[in-house]
Amino acid sequence: MAAIGSLAAGAWLALPARAFADEVPTAAPTPVDSLVHWSFDPSLQVPAVLAALAYLWATRRVALGHPANPVPRSRVVSFLGGLAVIEYALQGPVDYYEATLFADHMLQHLLLMMVAAPLLVMGAPITLALRAASPGFRARWLLPLLRSRPIRLASHPVVTSSLFAGVLWVAHFSSIYELTLENDTLHNLEHLAFLTAALLFWWPMVGRDPSPWRLSHPVRLLLVLLQMAQGAFLGVAVMNAPAPLYAHYAALHLAWITALGDQQLAGAIMWGAGGLGFLAVGLVIFYDWMRVEEEAAVRIDARLDREERARTPAALDGAETRPGPEG
Repeated sequence: MAAIGSLAAGAWLALPARAFADEVPTAAPTPVDSLVHWSFDPSLQVPAVLAALAYLWATRRVALGHPANPVPRSRVVSFLGGLAVIEYALQGPVDYYEATLFADHMLQHLLLMMVAAPLLVMGAPITLALRAASPGFRARWLLPLLRSRPIRLASHPVVTSSLFAGVLWVAHFSSIYELTLENDTLHNLEHLAFLTAALLFWWPMVGRDPSPWRLSHPVRLLLVLLQMAQGAFLGVAVMNAPAPLYAHYAALHLAWITALGDQQLAGAIMWGAGGLGFLAVGLVIFYDWMRVEEEAAVRIDARLDREERARTPAALDGAETRPGPEG
């Protein structure tokens, strides 16, 4: 697997990456564009390939060490699916047109924060690392890191909720956005900030990994609803802006869509698609809540049955030894 990863990384390194700041397509996108416009930026491609190989290697290691308890297939599919969504958002046709269309840029952000991040945390990479690591490495490095104060602070629900909302508002209502449209490094850092904030927020919400903060299902649903509300408010603010927010898009003077129309479409995407994303994750949390409650009810019923069976023989023995009316 290491050899395959090295060959794959070398092949992608040999391919030219798209010069983000130099190529801004101005033609209207066509259905063919969704198939042909892909880029292979090594700074994005190599980490994705290495992450996939590391996850598969750890999965194989757990399967060999614990054949009766391997990594659930659903977790593998979730994690690799999250990487695939990142690949599509940052290397595919969405990325090709995001310097042309604000709507594409908004869709790109939603794919990272609302699709890729939940899928990655549902893959339980922390649990996988704990199971695959040697006892010494786990006790010396992994567990102290998970229990450290910086991790506890960074994963606090108030902090993660603030970061999730903050990166969206700061990125779209400050001069940072214009800078990211002209600078590849800042653009990649922006994506990293979006993904990191989303991973921290979704970790205790839908993740299967141990977290320093154990949140009840009602609290999870409340936090998701609050994020849904602020996302809708951001979308409405963008959609109802009376003039283009970014000079970059206004200067393109596209013949097939106006900068203001593109901006209104971006706001609608944030409002509509973002709301549907939060609703979908909320349903996942609600389903998990019902599953946990059902399992708890089954355990309670089983305990009551055991207690009832334990009392029944004692009652029968007492009835057998009790003297009858003639005794």
